[in-house]
Amino acid sequence: RTPLTTIKSYAETLLLGAIEDSDLATRFLKVIDSESDRMTRLVKDLLMLSRIDYEKEQWEMKEMDISKVVNDCIYKMEIAAKQKHQSISLEILGDIPNIIGDKDRIEQVIINIISNSIKYTSEKGNIYVKLFKDDEYINIRIKDNGIGIPKEDAVRLFERFYRVDKARSRVLGGTGLGLSIARQIVEAHKGSINLESVYGEGTEVIIKLPINLDVNLS
Repeated sequence: RTPLTTIKSYAETLLLGAIEDSDLATRFLKVIDSESDRMTRLVKDLLMLSRIDYEKEQWEMKEMDISKVVNDCIYKMEIAAKQKHQSISLEILGDIPNIIGDKDRIEQVIINIISNSIKYTSEKGNIYVKLFKDDEYINIRIKDNGIGIPKEDAVRLFERFYRVDKARSRVLGGTGLGLSIARQIVEAHKGSINLESVYGEGTEVIIKLPINLDVNLS
């Protein structure tokens, strides 16, 4: 069900008399508030995908310290991880050069992936982030020991609106567009993003960003 469907059904129930029951009315209003937030996220995601599709997105391509960006993303997600008694570790292998990219959008991708790891990893789980370079790319690998994804679902996970567990994703606040947006952002940077998962054991997302991106910085 879409957020609007939920909002309308709960609002109609309130208008039909449920508002007279203060406890029930409060619960219904909380649902409406939550679904309104989900609708806002959905609209924002759809607008961004539309801008990317029609090449209207304004990219702020500048030199950035990708090591610091990854570190900052982990720092921002630590509270969410601690709420589930999870640990997030970072391993940086060798010297990591600065790269060219849109810092805010790359940060959006990394936070989205770490957030998914936190959501779909049990209490006291572990999330590992590894950063290293090869000849052409900066590699960011985010691995968890969460619930994993069935093989038949993993190949479709970057599709728009595709969700393995629709009910659970809705409860956790997902729009079904986060990974699709992540792929669009990474590909706009001439990179790639892929996922490997073993159901019941965990998931690893591999992001590759080019070291030398040919862009006009002026």
